[in-house]
Amino acid sequence: MNPTSRAQMINRSNFGKFYIGGKWVTPSTDRLLDVISPITEETICQVADAAIEDIDCAVDAAHQAFENGPWPRMTPLERAGILERFATILRRHSDDFATSWIETTGVIPSMAAQSLEYSVSTIDRSIEQASSFPFIEQHPPENGGNMLVHEPVGVVAAIAPWNAPLASMMTKIGPALVAGCTVIMKPAPQTPVEAYLMAECADEAGFPEGVINLLVADRDASDHLVRHQHVDKVSFTGSVATGKRIAAVCADRIARVTLELGGKSAAIVLDDYDLKTAAENLAGAITVLNGQNCAALTRIIISRDRHDEFVAHLVTAVEAITVGNPYDPETRLGPITMKSQIEKIEGYIATGVAEGATLATGGKRPAHLKQGYYFEPTVFANVDNKMAIAQEEIFGPVLCVIPCDGEEDAIRIANDSPFGLAGAVYTNDNAKAYEVARQVRTGTFGQNGMKASFAISFGGFKQSGLGREGGLKGLLPYLEPKTVMLDGALDE
Repeated sequence: MNPTSRAQMINRSNFGKFYIGGKWVTPSTDRLLDVISPITEETICQVADAAIEDIDCAVDAAHQAFENGPWPRMTPLERAGILERFATILRRHSDDFATSWIETTGVIPSMAAQSLEYSVSTIDRSIEQASSFPFIEQHPPENGGNMLVHEPVGVVAAIAPWNAPLASMMTKIGPALVAGCTVIMKPAPQTPVEAYLMAECADEAGFPEGVINLLVADRDASDHLVRHQHVDKVSFTGSVATGKRIAAVCADRIARVTLELGGKSAAIVLDDYDLKTAAENLAGAITVLNGQNCAALTRIIISRDRHDEFVAHLVTAVEAITVGNPYDPETRLGPITMKSQIEKIEGYIATGVAEGATLATGGKRPAHLKQGYYFEPTVFANVDNKMAIAQEEIFGPVLCVIPCDGEEDAIRIANDSPFGLAGAVYTNDNAKAYEVARQVRTGTFGQNGMKASFAISFGGFKQSGLGREGGLKGLLPYLEPKTVMLDGALDE
């Protein structure tokens, strides 16, 4: 079976423009960025590449909309009404969003089919917060005029990653918009298509001019966006290296910042848990986003006397994963999103072997796939937690199995990491799972699998980021609390 690409379905007339100030505008230069299919290695489309002049134009539109436009001055419920229209329009284009994600990142259709509903649920929660969150809180004395009001932070630069461009952007713009902020969407240049679709939907929904803006930019122009004096907050999802640069820039001018960065999450398999069940679950989890998942459980920590048996089960489960064209219904693991990323993974494989880890299976491109950025799911055994492959984020379908000497040692190893995004413990004992969870320093921790909830909160400890996205905790970073103290109560 040789399914073909459906890239022709995503060609759109606005890709050579930017959405700024409520209009599709011509860029200041004719520079274009190629969007490459990881399935075929061919160019899917080209999008405009922003120059500094375009950044200034977008920031000015967002700044004017915030300073002088109606959006921040509407009630939260009025903003929610437009967000409801936006969500309805987004859902009408579910097939377009699914095709775009498959074509630009290589995820399999069963995952892509769920992406829009999962992502738009963020907008739904923001709509609900318009009525449930106390934007104005009354404080004692009851007969006085003391209150805490929550006002929008201002202009937000929403910078999304290339692996999950739709979901990540939605988690930023939903709370920002209901809070009353104006937004500049800056998707990754490798995967900008979903953001273009979102801008088209926003245009149809009827947001006031300048509330939502879109441009695509590479490094220099993106740096100008982050440094711009009229960008009040930066919300970034991506690499630790870029996150550090953004944090430093924002610190220099005291701009607000939320960072959702990398992970090297640990899965602790306790002695009461069935090894085959754990192996099958962890092998399946590595296929999520084709292994390009910041919350992936890539460090598996297990008792030394169970290590070899577990590795045997894990190898069996991993080797049963079919790698191939995502449109093939037999495929469970599609391609790596870009050439530079697959080369990075290959570099880590060589490093792991040189460090003395045992390459139990995988570690190379499949010989039968001559086209596309495909890579075999890989298992390293007998890994020392000090090795680079255990300490650094590979961002691919690579699992490291680390032997430990008991539960206390397992927790020590799990915490011996510069990251703290997610984690899990495999045990049948709920009380033990909670006990372990409270000792591992991560933002999310699950029992018997990789679990996360943007309805509650998502984010990390240590170098995995600053702040949280999702739920109430994801709304607060887009609001500035202001204490107002009047001489008496306001008239009803």
